[in-house]
Amino acid sequence: MAKSRPNPLTAYFEANNGRVIHKWMHYFDIYHRHFERFRGTSPTVLEFGVYRGGSLQMWKWYFGRRATIVGVDIDPDCKQYEEDSIRVEIGDQEDREFLRSLADRFGPFDVVIDDGGHTMAQQLATFDEIYPRTRGTFLVEDLHTSYWAEFDGGYRKGGTFIERAKELVDQLNAWHSRDAGSFQVDAFTRSTGGIHFYDSVIVFEKEDRDEPFHRMTGDGK
Repeated sequence: MAKSRPNPLTAYFEANNGRVIHKWMHYFDIYHRHFERFRGTSPTVLEFGVYRGGSLQMWKWYFGRRATIVGVDIDPDCKQYEEDSIRVEIGDQEDREFLRSLADRFGPFDVVIDDGGHTMAQQLATFDEIYPRTRGTFLVEDLHTSYWAEFDGGYRKGGTFIERAKELVDQLNAWHSRDAGSFQVDAFTRSTGGIHFYDSVIVFEKEDRDEPFHRMTGDGK
C-alpha cells in the first residue's frame, strides 16, 4: 500500500505552541482532502466558532497570505483575536438577519467551516442562509450533536442536521426523479456537485450543474 502524503494541518496542530486549537483528530484529513485546492489562491474563508483563536491562525497559515479569514462567535471577547488577514465578527449564528449581513459584507465564500454552537437551530439557519452564498466548500462538523438531546438532537429525530442532510441526498439526485408531483430539481440540485459523509462531518461541494446525460463509445459488439 502506498504511503499517504503528510498532512500539513496535522503537522501544524502537533507543533502548535500558540493559541489553543481543539479538534477531533480525524477531522484533519477531511479538511486537507477538501480544502487543499484552495491553498495558494485568494479564498474567503468563514469559520463559525472562534473559541481561543487558534484555528483562525491555522487557516491563515494553511491557505496563505492572500486568504481572507472571517471568524464568527457570539462571545465579544473573541474580537481580540483579530490580526492581519483575520476578521472576527460578533453575532448569533441562529440570527438569520445577522447571517445575511455577513454574506452581504464578506461573501461569496470559498470555504465555510461550521464549528459554532452545534445546536440544530444554529446549524440549520447557517446552512440555509450561507450555503447559497458559498461558491466552494461548506463543511459542518461535530454533527454527533444531531444525536444528543441537549442540542435538540436524537436518533432519527426530525429537524436535526443529519436528517436534513439525508433529505438533501435525494435532492442531489432529483434529475432522475419520476415523481413529478413531489420531487423536483431545485437550486440545491443545480448548484451542488457532491455531498460527503464522514464521522461527525458532512461536506458539501458547490458546482454549477446542468442535467446529467450519458453516452456510449466503442465499436465492440
